Amino acid sequence: MTFESNINKPVFFSSILLIVAIMAVALIAPDFTQQFFDDVQHWLVAKASWLYILTVAIILVFAVTVMISRLGDIKLGPDHATPDYSNTSWFAMLFSAGMGIGLMFYGVAEPVMHFLSPPVGEGGTTTAAKDAMRITFFHWGLHAWAIYAIVALALAYFSYRHKLPLLPRSALYPLIGDRIYGPLGHAVDTFAVIGTLFGVATSMGVGVAQVSAGLNYVFQTPDTLPMQIGLIVFITFLATLSLVMGLDAGIKRISNLNMILAVALALFVLFMGPTVLILQTFVQNTGSYLSELVSTTFNLYAYDPKEKWIGGWTLLYWGWWISWSPFVGMFIARVSRGRTIREFIVGVLFIPAGFTFFWMTVFGNTAIHEIMSGLSPNLGDVVNNNVAVALFVFLEQLPLSGVMSVLALALVVTFFVSSSDSGSFVIDTLTSGGDKASPTWQRVFWASLEGVIAAVLLSAGGLNALQTMTIASAFPFMLIILAFCYCLFSALRNDYMLQNSVQNHNTTVQFSQASVSWQSRVHSLLHHPRITEASQFISRTASPALQTLCEQFVQEGLQSRVEIDKDKVRLIIEKDDAEDFFYGVRLRHFAVPSYADERHDDYYRAEVYLLQGGQQYDVLGYSQEQIIADAITQYERHLHFIYLATSEILDDSN
Repeated sequence: MTFESNINKPVFFSSILLIVAIMAVALIAPDFTQQFFDDVQHWLVAKASWLYILTVAIILVFAVTVMISRLGDIKLGPDHATPDYSNTSWFAMLFSAGMGIGLMFYGVAEPVMHFLSPPVGEGGTTTAAKDAMRITFFHWGLHAWAIYAIVALALAYFSYRHKLPLLPRSALYPLIGDRIYGPLGHAVDTFAVIGTLFGVATSMGVGVAQVSAGLNYVFQTPDTLPMQIGLIVFITFLATLSLVMGLDAGIKRISNLNMILAVALALFVLFMGPTVLILQTFVQNTGSYLSELVSTTFNLYAYDPKEKWIGGWTLLYWGWWISWSPFVGMFIARVSRGRTIREFIVGVLFIPAGFTFFWMTVFGNTAIHEIMSGLSPNLGDVVNNNVAVALFVFLEQLPLSGVMSVLALALVVTFFVSSSDSGSFVIDTLTSGGDKASPTWQRVFWASLEGVIAAVLLSAGGLNALQTMTIASAFPFMLIILAFCYCLFSALRNDYMLQNSVQNHNTTVQFSQASVSWQSRVHSLLHHPRITEASQFISRTASPALQTLCEQFVQEGLQSRVEIDKDKVRLIIEKDDAEDFFYGVRLRHFAVPSYADERHDDYYRAEVYLLQGGQQYDVLGYSQEQIIADAITQYERHLHFIYLATSEILDDSN
């Protein structure tokens, strides 16, 4: 592979240029940069908080509506597609990329912070404890995963269903059409590259403090800048190694390891801590969260202004999830091909949120219990003074605290590695124009650049400014996500009408039944042909039939062509202002059913497939006339769909 053939030059080089420029400003004038983005964020909190709250609510409602509607039956891919990964690996990868490291950092800290300093009422009380868990669930629950789900759904749908590149620009196709391939599309992808790179780099730089503080607390190693930079180098090396190994051999295995370690740590705390209390509070916390979901979602404290609190918590989280959504959404889309939209939304929205609720209850309620019962009276002070060591102080009150602290350190590192390699994988895809087979040097380049940026900014004190910039950048992308929702709904509605038309509308007269006897048709139904016979059917019957039909369509003025391969043939009719029409016949390999009286073990079917995927019926044994008749039937159904989707009634009464 050559250097030029695997990069999208406008996105690659413009991203590098902007990254260098932002880095230079952050390094040369970190105080000015910090103040500038602080002012931007303050303005957004003061003037646009209502828009953040409303937008995230719309995203959640949209995701649930699509899930429960008939649109949820549509697959992310052709109708015959199957998932690329098992449910276990799928859950592990999307969870590790989404917010795994955040749970390690805030699992103890956030519930304790809300417990000691609630937005309303007195801290340290039973009421404060209940509100603390409800607020924590709210910040880490369905809203966060709905943002990821919608971005991922839009990318996966337009890529796997409509054969567009797996890039953010593709989700805007219904809105801007072929302009996604021009400067506007390049700008959207470049914005996603910069947001992903700086989001992962700042998380690495800030989060490595937990690893360094944990090593210092457990092993008394120095918690210094050189130690933190060394950890960044080590984590970057592991992430690069995982990335070079590829999605299946590297990222999937690291994600599976994450889940095993996370479940082991959570179960240990569950059974070694106040088990009954944890289980009781988990049920009550979930019920409280769900029962007050609507009021909490729209609560801006307008009648009792708490601008500092809502800006420092809820809006900060909404901005962070939105700024991470191009990265997490694109990675989730990459590993979700072949699932129905309903299965996808359930998996992305409810499964990770449920595990998050369990995790926050196990660690948060146990931490609050330690403080209220006096087992760890200084835990609150530790959280307020040094969040990075809160988890390790928390574990001291449990048996085998030394072993569990080492396990927690290992889990933090593996979460870091999975976030870094997932981010590098996404950036690599963005800058290569959606190419899944990019060269190794390109993957190594982006993984290394993440580590370099984190180390340099950590040394120069520019990480806080960059973190603020990343969150402030969520505002324009929030508007892009709303555009994603519009485009996705428009495309899904048309797709459903097409599916419904193809499946239900049938007025064509079957005019060529007499060309093959019914005895021959019975024989073809019970016969299980081998590869030679099936291939001959493609070359001698299906291909000539579709070529003949194509010639007729061309004579009628339609832009038509036939594509022939060794095991498939398809007729394509292109329309400028409507969906293209595909009618294909392809061979599929099956095991001979047990009831069949055959001497061989396998056979082939010649199945029809359309634009939306395989139709699951076999035409092997049809004559050329019957193939033509079937193709015309499907084309009539396609025209019926176009009529439903585009027709306008004209008033001719005058």
